[in-house]
Amino acid sequence: MPLVSVLIDTYNHERFIEEAVESVLAQNFPVADREILVVDDGSTDRTPELLRKFEPHIRVLRKQNGGQASAFNVGIPECKGEIVAFLDADDWWAPTKLSQVVAAMNEDPAIGFVGNGIVTVFADGTRTTEVLRDGFRFQTDNLAGALLFRRRGAFMGTSRMTVRRALLQRIGRVPEEIRIQADEYIYTSAAVLMPMRILPAALTYYRLHADNGFIVSNADPAKLRIKQQSLAALARALSDQLRKLGVSAELRDIILAYTEATADQMRLILDGGWPWETVHVEWKIYRVAFPDAALSHRVFKSASLMAALLLAPRQFYATRKAISQSGIYRWIRDRLIPLPAMGHIDKVDTVESER
Repeated sequence: MPLVSVLIDTYNHERFIEEAVESVLAQNFPVADREILVVDDGSTDRTPELLRKFEPHIRVLRKQNGGQASAFNVGIPECKGEIVAFLDADDWWAPTKLSQVVAAMNEDPAIGFVGNGIVTVFADGTRTTEVLRDGFRFQTDNLAGALLFRRRGAFMGTSRMTVRRALLQRIGRVPEEIRIQADEYIYTSAAVLMPMRILPAALTYYRLHADNGFIVSNADPAKLRIKQQSLAALARALSDQLRKLGVSAELRDIILAYTEATADQMRLILDGGWPWETVHVEWKIYRVAFPDAALSHRVFKSASLMAALLLAPRQFYATRKAISQSGIYRWIRDRLIPLPAMGHIDKVDTVESER
């Protein structure tokens, strides 16, 4: 059995860090075959104190606050395992997570990266389980693989990433301007270099809360600006990385379409721009997210974007946000014009209390 390194990144997660670490300690995986490293990215709350209770079962690496990429750059070189499994400190794992992902890598030495299904946990106790229905194995060195890749990001994020250390060494350091969403730099680079596999099991619990860096649930201007800057840095860095790895312009456009569009969307929300830019960005995101949408829904989307040609981008996005919070609008959308289903995903909603 190869040694496995579990790498947990944390910043001011005193409410969640214990559950994350405990979920790793509770794995049905040999203790002798794994190590746990926690990179504390300059926490100013009780996180350091709470981590001490788990020593010597974990190794804590403390650093000044610099964001997720800098945390990865500190932690990855310290990992001794042939396989590295990542976990955000506000998420947790199912008990069989490590055994299943390691078994998948042992079964197929050609695989460099394994992802898995996800249970999104909302603050009100509701949960959404999403697992992949098809297209489990792919690589982005060809057209078919690139098209599969760009709709599978939900199954490849930080707490779902299991990567061979040798592959991480080939990817190299993550640009530290990417304060959040640095996981995307890793899994996008990985998909070019080696085949990936997504397991059809929900092994990660992804917690949504007010302090999420990626899904900003409030209108905190500082958090929005950090996200915008990180997305812009991610798009630039990935474009350079894929070019260095010899990826053709055609495949780069496919692989980076959603990342570049969401970066542009955040720029328009915060800084404004031209109305035609809004239409271009929104259509780009829509085509990636819903390539199989029915004609009726594409017509509805076209009509809804007519307003984008008449409003400045910041005004358009503010208006759209206000409308989306209307109960009447949600009723009409859910019953008359629901979002197109994603045919490659099995999705189940449940209501449970937090553990």
